This record gives sequence, structure tokens and C-alpha cells, in this order.
Amino acid sequence: MATTSVSTPTETTDTALQELARRHLWMHFTRMGALEAGGEVPIIVRGEGCYLWDDKGNRHLDGLSALFCVNSGHGRTEIGDAMAAQVRELDFVTIWSYAHPRAIELATRIASLTPGDLNKVFFTNSGSEAVESALKLARNYHRVTGKGQKHKHIARKIAYHGTTLGALSATGIPELRSQFEPLAPGGVHVPNTDSYRWPEDRDPLWAADQIEERIIFEGPDTVSAVILEPLQNAGGCIPPQEGYFQRVREICDRHDVLLISDEVICSWGRLGHYFGCQRYGYQPDIITTAKALTSAYSPMGAMIASNRVYEPFSEGTASFAHGSTFAGHPVSAAAAMANLDVFEREDLCGHVLAKEPEFRAALESLYDIPIVGDVRGAGFFQAIELVKDKDTKESFNDEESEKLLRGYLSGELYKRGLICRVDDRGDPVIQLAPPLIADTEQFEEILAVLRPVLEEASKRLRN
Repeated sequence: MATTSVSTPTETTDTALQELARRHLWMHFTRMGALEAGGEVPIIVRGEGCYLWDDKGNRHLDGLSALFCVNSGHGRTEIGDAMAAQVRELDFVTIWSYAHPRAIELATRIASLTPGDLNKVFFTNSGSEAVESALKLARNYHRVTGKGQKHKHIARKIAYHGTTLGALSATGIPELRSQFEPLAPGGVHVPNTDSYRWPEDRDPLWAADQIEERIIFEGPDTVSAVILEPLQNAGGCIPPQEGYFQRVREICDRHDVLLISDEVICSWGRLGHYFGCQRYGYQPDIITTAKALTSAYSPMGAMIASNRVYEPFSEGTASFAHGSTFAGHPVSAAAAMANLDVFEREDLCGHVLAKEPEFRAALESLYDIPIVGDVRGAGFFQAIELVKDKDTKESFNDEESEKLLRGYLSGELYKRGLICRVDDRGDPVIQLAPPLIADTEQFEEILAVLRPVLEEASKRLRN
């Protein structure tokens, strides 16, 4: 009987992988035309610590933690060992009306780390699903407490909250929304906290007060939730003003609106605390999380609700009619438990707080380069905003941004061994979020790549 040969990854040549990628792999958020036209996709084959290696043997500093995920670093065999041990014990059972030890233990551990009464952990598979769950819960909470007209949610402009239709209705990036409209109804938007581009005389809490104005405009009896990231990702690590979240908390309480802290990126040490809301001292009603919960060794997310929000669903025959098959997967839960062991044993949150000033100072040393307009962020989540004119803060037009970011910076930074994010959802920025184990050596490597590349970019723009 004839057999068909199937190549294993170790048998597949670099050229063959590129060809197979062109034929079959549809990458996310990727301009596939460049690949179809003969361009090469970077193929990563190995990871260890803060570094990744491609199929050509080149080493790259992972300055983005593989999209804000691998917080405890690559190659932690103890996490893999925990996953393998879990498979030997129990490979899978759903948490639809059942439970298993790892999900119970992980939910308990998460609840022990959250602020206040955020004690109810609802597992998901991703950040988008966590946000989707939170928006549905907010609507349903008001419905079961007799306020069913409260169905709208308020988010910020340029903010990214996910790609499912509900989460996309909260996302405030027009180009991500327009091609999928009409979206799930209810999402409305207010200004973000990008004070770099505010008039000098603007009140520091102006952006917070815009939330109340929008609630009043929409009608408080129609607004279910406000969803905000502690440090806004899209637009380039946009921080809140002092007192911003305290004012927002007051506004939400005044109008019976739930406050959702979207911490898909900002939790698990990224800002030097287990949760970003702890960094800025506010108490949300719901937290959404994912990514680094397992340090991305296995997909997992969660929605964490307060006792108050959970209570109406705990009585009689009530239930929250939402879920997904693989949420709370035993293998992912085992990975998360092992990951949190690493956090505790190595005090990764403390390391971030201790090293943040050094990391920030390294990036601020680039201010002498003409196109470096602003450096901002918190913890190991920092951004450099690029400008055409530093005095006027004039930004680049679409054509200039395309030429600068995709025509030069993105490829050149990777070529020189630095993986980071070059983005223009909002004004052009370079984002850096290395694994939480990064130290002086990695900061120096980041600087050694950024400086010559940004200096060359400045020269090209002047010519």
C-alpha cells in the first residue's frame, strides 16, 4: 500500500517553510500581499530567557514579550513540566457544571491577589473573550437587578479592547472597526488621557470628566459600564493623570455604572504589580485579564468579578448564561499555577519596580534625537512617540508614517536583533515591553539598536 510522506518540522528546509507559509498560513493582522509577492516571513524556532532565534540562526531580543505575553521569560521548563504532569493526571474536562482541582486552585490563587472583593473568577480562552464576557455580564447584571435599559458601554478613543464583535464595539480604533460594521450596538467613546497633545491650560482631570458628560448625554439609565485600561496600549502606553481613576470611580458610583479594568496587558507584573489597578490605586468592579496569566505557555484568560456583581447570579435558579468549551482548561490552569510560582519565587513584580527607573532613563537618553518627541509608560511597558517637529509636536501624515514605520523602522530594528512594536494607531510610536526578567544588559542592548536606527531615520526624513 502506497504511503504519503509528510515532512516534520525538523525535516523542512527554510525555503520549504517559506513556500508552505505562502500556500497555507494566514497570519493575523498581517499584510499578506507582501508575502504573496515574494517577501519572507520571520520564522521563529527557539526561545530562551529574553531572546528568540529565527530559522537562520539569528538571535533577537524579545523587546515585546511576544505581544505582551511571555512575562516570566521563554524556555521555562518547569512550566512545561507542570503541563505534562497535568496531562498524565487529567487531560481535559469542561467547567460547564463540572470542576477540576487546577481550576479551583487557580481561581482561589487569583482571588488572593486581586484588590478588594474581586473574588469570583470566570475563565476564558483569550483577552477578547474576557472583555466580551465582561460586557455581557455588565448588561446582564443591570437586567437582573431591574435596570434592563442599561446596555451601553463607554470606552476611550484609540483604545484596543479586542476583536470579537462585542469587544470591537468597545475598541476605539476606526480602521479596525469600519470594515466589520455594523458592530454589536452600545459602544460609545470619550477622549483618552494623552496629555502630551493637550493644551497647556487644560484641567488635569478633563478626560475623566468627559466620561461623566458622556454618561449624562447618553442617559445614565442606559449606560451599563465604563471600560478602561490602566495604561492605554494603543496610541503608545498612554498613562492616566494623577487622580484620574479616583474621579472615574466616583462618576461610576454616582450613576450606578460598573467600572471594568481591562488588564489583558497590564496585569501579571507588567506595571510592577499583579494588577494594573493596584499601580494606580483604584477599585474596579470587574477585571479582564489574559496573556501573561500563563506567560503564554498555554492560552488562558479570565474575567474577575466583585462579590456584588456576582451576587444576583448566585440565587435560586439564576445563572450567567455564557461560557466556552475550553475555558479553565486543566493544562492551561497548571501552566498558570507554575507561572505564578515563578513570580513569587523570583519576585518579578518587585524586580520591575526596582528596574523601571533604569529602563525609563535608557529610553529618555534618546531625547536628543530630533524625531523623539515623548517617552511615556510605566513598569516594563514603555513607548517612544515619534514626531516630525519636536517644538510644535507636529506628527507625520499617513504617507510619511508608512514610509517611516513600515518602510524602514520595522524591518531595520528586526534586522539588528530587536523585536518591538512599531505602530501608528494614533500617532507613530515604538513600544517596548520586554520580559519581566530583563535587566541592565537587555536595556543596553535595546538602546544600542534604537539609537543608530532612530538617528538614521531622522537623517532620512531631513533629506
